[in-house]
Amino acid sequence: MPKMTGARNEALAGLLDADEEGPLGEDDGLSKVAYEEHMARVQAEADAQDKARRLAVAQQQLAEYAAQKEEDAAALLRDAQALARSVGGGQEGGEGLRAATGLGARVEALKNRLAQAAAEAKAYAAQHREDMERSKRSSAQADLPSDDVDMKRPRENGVAKDDEELSDAVTDSDDEDSIEESTMCSSSSSFAERCKYIPLRLSYEERNKLRLLEAALNVSEYTDKVDILSWERRTARVHKQIQKICSILSGLVVAQDYRQGQRLIQSREFCDNARYFQTIFEIGRRYKIMNPDKMRAEYGKMTYMLMDSTDDNIQELLEFRCVAPLKTVSSLLKEKNALQMLQDPMMERATAEIVASDRPRYEIQRDIKAKERAREVIAQKYSSRYGVSRDDILLCLYSISDNNSFLLYNRDPVDRMIKYLTTFFKPDSYDPGFSLSISAGSAGARLSHSHERQYHYVHQTLTLWREISNDMFKLWFLADLDLLDSENCYRLTDTGQGLNRVQQAPRVRKAVFEIIDRCQRRIGHWVGSSVVHLGDHNVPNALMFIDKYTQVPRILNPVVLALEEMPKLYRTPHLRQYIDNAFGSLEDCIKTVLVDFFRHAFDGSGADNFFDAGSCIDGRLTSAWNWCNKIEKKDYHHIFKLAGLVGFDGDFK
Repeated sequence: MPKMTGARNEALAGLLDADEEGPLGEDDGLSKVAYEEHMARVQAEADAQDKARRLAVAQQQLAEYAAQKEEDAAALLRDAQALARSVGGGQEGGEGLRAATGLGARVEALKNRLAQAAAEAKAYAAQHREDMERSKRSSAQADLPSDDVDMKRPRENGVAKDDEELSDAVTDSDDEDSIEESTMCSSSSSFAERCKYIPLRLSYEERNKLRLLEAALNVSEYTDKVDILSWERRTARVHKQIQKICSILSGLVVAQDYRQGQRLIQSREFCDNARYFQTIFEIGRRYKIMNPDKMRAEYGKMTYMLMDSTDDNIQELLEFRCVAPLKTVSSLLKEKNALQMLQDPMMERATAEIVASDRPRYEIQRDIKAKERAREVIAQKYSSRYGVSRDDILLCLYSISDNNSFLLYNRDPVDRMIKYLTTFFKPDSYDPGFSLSISAGSAGARLSHSHERQYHYVHQTLTLWREISNDMFKLWFLADLDLLDSENCYRLTDTGQGLNRVQQAPRVRKAVFEIIDRCQRRIGHWVGSSVVHLGDHNVPNALMFIDKYTQVPRILNPVVLALEEMPKLYRTPHLRQYIDNAFGSLEDCIKTVLVDFFRHAFDGSGADNFFDAGSCIDGRLTSAWNWCNKIEKKDYHHIFKLAGLVGFDGDFK
């Protein structure tokens, strides 16, 4: 009897193993039919969700358009009332003229028509606002995707405990409402708030592990093998590819350090080396946040692999969890009971970014020495008081300084573009030939704005980009949580740009809406749509969202550098003659570039419909990227080449 049971178990195991690799021969046709039915159902669900999302966006955009028209009608009515009052005030002296022309009656009729139009616009806007709110409520009740509904599909017997540990590493990162709303740079105004999201700089040993990770990911074909439509079981493909990456890593460790590699592969079980693999993947995630221009090809593979590793079935096969909490400045200081250091008044000087620009050398040296002294004072003070090592304190200070360097490269170009806008242009007037107005259908524009409206539209867009760049470390940290949340599933969908992982990002969405709200309250008004594409076919997941906004400095930096280089080029006699002949003067050359950029990098172009482009939050960046693609056709392209323009793509090495 035991022998028969053993044979039966072996046969069952054989069937299961065969099922892992693919359907059996006689059931091949049936399995393919079942697979095709399953894929048809998945595609139908994806199409329904996409249509629901498009409808929600259209309703919101229509409501915002109606609200804008309500404001315009109210402004016209106020002008008509003012005109009527001024005409009525001169009745004593101009009775004969008015009787001849009927001016007073015409003005009164115009005022009445405008009053009626304003009332209709107000009612129309109120109706669409109510319809939009009703649609959101009904979508929430029906569990359909909308701006306020996070499409979460909890897994049975999930690993909620591990996810809680991952979230705890953010030091209550889900409580993003601790953002101070009193200033535009709220999260940066407090070191304690900033340091929750600032990763620790890599040590020498960690950099060696990073090189191993990059080498393993470089030869991996993970997404090519996993993110495909196939009748083979996805779980088996994912498990095989993760094991392959871990095997490559183990082999590279042996090649680099034989003794360490010997210890690593001694047990021949990946689960026994879980801590090592968690550490090396955490190093890669931390390094990417600090250096967005690095690992541009490898990081996506690693993130998607870690997304799959959070699946219950994959964890059961691997027997360990690949994801560990990110190490931050705040987490290290909290572990050492030294969070009080972040309140020290010398922290600003000890971590400040020293900008050379055109300053004298002695001033730069003075600032460097002051920064070094402040750093030494803090290290000495808190290493003796709290028992934390001097190296740990310096590591935290260096990490914060790295964040300031990041802001210098990513946020400061936006500040300089805002300065160019406010210096060369005014909202209520413009020089002949330098109007910012755009008209739909002209030069590829999809929006129609007067000079004043376009000025405010550009200003608020740049302000929004500045705030997103300012909070980029926080957004990236929250994106990491959203992407690797085991309860936040994704679906593989054809978005029109190939197969993509469509996944909701509730933490990132909340943070972005807080930034938009902060900008709206600071600016006082809003031009265009406030729709945020996230978790749809335009921006499938949080990784795509973050990658999209890392393009902002790559777009603005070349423009800013070219504008700053133009006065230097103008000092050369031959280039001075060229600029004067082509543009009239140096100032006209600069204004020509700025007018074209502020008009056509913010004109709603880049797609053939208002869902994919337009005045929505993400459509503004789409228009800017579309402008970059047409730079070769601009009259001033030669000036950009002389100023050193190479491209807007950055470095992929």
